Amino acid sequence: MKVLVINCGSSSLKFQIIDTETEEVKAKGLVERIGIDNSRLKYEPAGMDEVEIFNDIPDHKVAIKMVLDALVDENHGVLESLDEIEAAGHRVVNGGEEFNKSVLINDEALEGIKRYIPLAPLHNPANIEGILATKELMPNTPMVAVFDTSFHTTMEPVNYIYSIPYEYYEKYNIRRYGAHGTSHRYVAMRTAEILGKKDINVIVCHLGNGSSITAVKEGKSIDTSMGMTPLEGVTMGTRSGNIDPAIIPFLGQKENLSYEEMDNLLNKKSGVLGISGISSDFRDLEDAAAKGNERAKLALDIFASDVAKYIGMYMTEFEDLDAIAFTAGVGENSASMREAIVEKLAIAGIKIDKQENDMRGKEKIVSTDDSSVKVLVVPTNEELMIALDTVELAK
Repeated sequence: MKVLVINCGSSSLKFQIIDTETEEVKAKGLVERIGIDNSRLKYEPAGMDEVEIFNDIPDHKVAIKMVLDALVDENHGVLESLDEIEAAGHRVVNGGEEFNKSVLINDEALEGIKRYIPLAPLHNPANIEGILATKELMPNTPMVAVFDTSFHTTMEPVNYIYSIPYEYYEKYNIRRYGAHGTSHRYVAMRTAEILGKKDINVIVCHLGNGSSITAVKEGKSIDTSMGMTPLEGVTMGTRSGNIDPAIIPFLGQKENLSYEEMDNLLNKKSGVLGISGISSDFRDLEDAAAKGNERAKLALDIFASDVAKYIGMYMTEFEDLDAIAFTAGVGENSASMREAIVEKLAIAGIKIDKQENDMRGKEKIVSTDDSSVKVLVVPTNEELMIALDTVELAK
């Protein structure tokens, strides 16, 4: 079955066409700057040259129409007809407690997704726009919503309830929801296959500009670092991660910042960008640190320390831990960061093989033979996970 996978942001749209029988990506691409000047479609058909199409793209409907036209274009298309697309899968960021698994999209499901806009005000509205636009252009194609949060709905209250008056959980659903669930689910599943274990106990480290750590016990998420929003957890590219909550009113008063300005500061001006003053890109920080920039080195050290602390904390959730798996942009590609994190776990007998670890973006075991826990690099594949869920429900 050929599935169109769509991931809509507020001003962007990522897509792939996946043949789920072979797991082959027939085409993929990105629409950038939707509703902004100089918008474009970057389109990569398998086995052909990349194509860039610059056009006025005022909304998601126009963006999806451009994607569909590119897929059947006589020069660079990968489909004879749009009828070959048998289903479409949409990434949705937050499904609250209601959506504990992927669902077929109907009017009831759409209303449910709208209910969780307050928990993901930047993401769910864009996800909904993408769904509505695709339904209008492909009214007879079954569509599925796959939620970032659903993998984490297996957590127990001890790991998702915050230490504030319980009434606010009851009134406003304030709790830990987590994020990157589709990535964590894929990596846990793939780690189990690599190690030949059915019910895997693994700590998955999804490390990139946004980072989250998840404890997966017997294949189920039992704890995760991101919270009600993706701001909680480790230091990230531009997000602060965990800080003393009292800093917020203190700094707001000292700098005369509104709640909106404080939210922007914590989400977009903090993290390794705020510490280094250079960049949120870890490659830039590694280059600067190598040239002696102390703040860049400090930002990298804080990030490595944060991740190692979460791994250590989550190790207490298990009687026996099979593996630690690194994934996403930094986790897959930064050998030095993986080494820095694992070296902090030496007290637990976890050891990295520096020679095996000296690589980028490959699926590989990188721990020593005598390491107490296997350490792996597993490139994530959220799009394939979405496609497989979509096929299962569309059938």
